[in-house]
Amino acid sequence: MQERPSMTEYPAYFQDYMKLVPEGNIVALFKEQERQTSNLLQGLTDEQARFAYDIEKWTIKEVIGHLTDTERIMSYRLLTIARGDVTPLPGFHEDSYVLQAKFTEMTVASLLAQYKAVRASTIALLESLYDQDWVRQGMANGHVTSVRSLAYIMLGHERHHHNILHERYFASATYPLNRM
Repeated sequence: MQERPSMTEYPAYFQDYMKLVPEGNIVALFKEQERQTSNLLQGLTDEQARFAYDIEKWTIKEVIGHLTDTERIMSYRLLTIARGDVTPLPGFHEDSYVLQAKFTEMTVASLLAQYKAVRASTIALLESLYDQDWVRQGMANGHVTSVRSLAYIMLGHERHHHNILHERYFASATYPLNRM
């Protein structure tokens, strides 16, 4: 699947994520992003990953968990719509998910293992889709959404968090530098 979704295939609030997704084969983009995310985070110590750049902001561990949970939810939405299920899908409250998951109590290694497993599952799902599946539309969080837009949203969402990690976490004067 190469064709980008039109603006009618997703809620307007996802436009910023869409702009972050480069041109290219969607499955190849997912594979490359998995390599980038793994390379970015795999050398972190648990101490570094407990860092939050400000009060009431997530720790790096919570960001990793949030990326994984969001992809789980978006992949479920993608699967549901791709299979022609017209059941309206609910939204989710990301802060509640992060709070309930207790990601800060997990190791970086376990969080990255979950991330990689979810990403591998998402890639396998995308590789199983036929051309007609990509353009199917359904309702998610009260908005019309297409299968291909959900794939782009996942990629853009993760790229958005890469930018935040670089700009607000790793660039912070208080970030613990003892990287191994």
